[in-house]
Amino acid sequence: MGRDTIADLITSIRNADMDKKGRVRIASTNITENIVKILLREGFIENVRKHQESNKYFLVSTLRHRKTRKGIYKTRTILKRISRPGLRIYSNYQRIPKILGGMGIVILSTSRGIITDREARLERIGGEILCYIW
Repeated sequence: MGRDTIADLITSIRNADMDKKGRVRIASTNITENIVKILLREGFIENVRKHQESNKYFLVSTLRHRKTRKGIYKTRTILKRISRPGLRIYSNYQRIPKILGGMGIVILSTSRGIITDREARLERIGGEILCYIW
């Protein structure tokens, strides 16, 4: 039985966000690297670096936060896993849902790689819906 690395990634980020941690350590795979790059590009995380420890690679991500007068306030990031190993969810480009009217993003696994919903609509391709983020 294999591990669900996408669910591990989402759970790690969600738990660190709820616990008001600044950094998250995630096992590095091709899929998790691509998802983290999307999160970095969309502004949900602040910084990412690759770290090696005893022949295993990890991604160390710094979560996004903003400062207020009273101190540091963590912005709440909500991640929801949609397609999972027991139930795959696919969609064509016309039926990709819009999260919060376009404020959130949908991450898809397509034949052209892991992309966001906006990129999939522009390229007119569908795929497996991995997760929602808002």
